[in-house]
Amino acid sequence: MSQLLALRPFVPAKDFELSKRFYEALGFRITHQDDDVAMLKAESFSFILQNFYVKEFAENCMLQMLVRDVDAWWRDMNPEALRERFPVNAARAPAMQSWGMKVGFVFDPSGVLWHVAEAPF
Repeated sequence: MSQLLALRPFVPAKDFELSKRFYEALGFRITHQDDDVAMLKAESFSFILQNFYVKEFAENCMLQMLVRDVDAWWRDMNPEALRERFPVNAARAPAMQSWGMKVGFVFDPSGVLWHVAEAPF
């Protein structure tokens, strides 16, 4: 019997308050927060935002979020509009990648890159 219940990455935040607002705008909700961390959750998936920042790590940190229909998610969440509210790099609309997945790219305020991909199954 597997004992694995979840896998939650720690994601860096250059500006902790700004990053929390960004992720809430992206559809996550905060389930716990203190001065050091915020637990963010969407459906049954979560990650831990940390009030810690190393530029080289943040700008090389990438996470993949699989969704059923990436085009529908993109329309619903409208990540391009996040640039009007947050200091982020421009999102890149979903496109088929050479590795066979349709992926859109979203940057958070610290430079973390999210691969929003359509589940291949």
